[in-house]
Amino acid sequence: MNLRRLKYFVKIVDVGSLTQASEVLHVAQPALSQQLATLEGEFRQQLLLRTQKGVVPTEAGRALYRHAQIILRQFEQAQSDVLHAGRALSGQVSVGLAPGTAASALALPLLQTVQGRYPQIVLHINENFGTTLCDVVRDGRMDMAVLYGGERVMQGLSFDALLTEDLFVVAPEGTLGQDDEVALAELRDVDLLLPRSSNQLRKHVDQAFASARIVPHVVAEMESSNTLAAAIASGVGATILPVSMARGVAAMAAVELRRIVSPTIEVPLSLCASDHLPLSEPAQAVKAILLELVDRLEREAGLHALH
Repeated sequence: MNLRRLKYFVKIVDVGSLTQASEVLHVAQPALSQQLATLEGEFRQQLLLRTQKGVVPTEAGRALYRHAQIILRQFEQAQSDVLHAGRALSGQVSVGLAPGTAASALALPLLQTVQGRYPQIVLHINENFGTTLCDVVRDGRMDMAVLYGGERVMQGLSFDALLTEDLFVVAPEGTLGQDDEVALAELRDVDLLLPRSSNQLRKHVDQAFASARIVPHVVAEMESSNTLAAAIASGVGATILPVSMARGVAAMAAVELRRIVSPTIEVPLSLCASDHLPLSEPAQAVKAILLELVDRLEREAGLHALH
């Protein structure tokens, strides 16, 4: 098996058509079909199914597609490392930052610091939901991601705890009284707007209520900060967020913030990476900068650093 066949296969799957792939790759379709047949012969598996709309990968094809992306990405990084050995660090590094979290505050400082120290590193920043970020890191399509969670073991991933944040209630004005804190039991009958149940933050909230033997009154599920701020300001309900997210929502609307106590609830922010794919030298340098910025964020925002 050679890398060229893998590149051809990945491109065919990406475009979903042998004809279009041959045009993009500038390879005659009969030759491309022969390369695919050779690849299927090497694996002794059918890799693609032909349909009226083009081609789709089989189960074996999807497995090869995932591994081929990792292999090709590592080879490209190896080429870059060898070519620039002894020179300034260069190459592409991808970092995921879960939106609406303390991680979002790292985006601009990370970009500025990387450009200042390593101008030849091309940084790709992706802001997406945590579960999606875990998937792309596990598959090797992203170097690392900063997101909530990491307490439980996830196959193919490692987590380094960065800091923890206290959970706050964000509610319409006049809802929570004058105290700076609110006991969890006082939220028993409060209408709550929370993320969907698969969200890591929601899992922490549900666990806290379950431990207190309280059933939260969830009236809607949403994850958009703008919609959440508007809904709370209009009196639809309250929400529960880490302090950094709570302050962000409060900046967009007239709301009240109260720290939850009895018990205090904390959520960890973690750095997620593959547990079997080593980071490239440029990625290691970016990781070091991320850790520096987390320290700075902890000092400025009064959060609790863990690493």
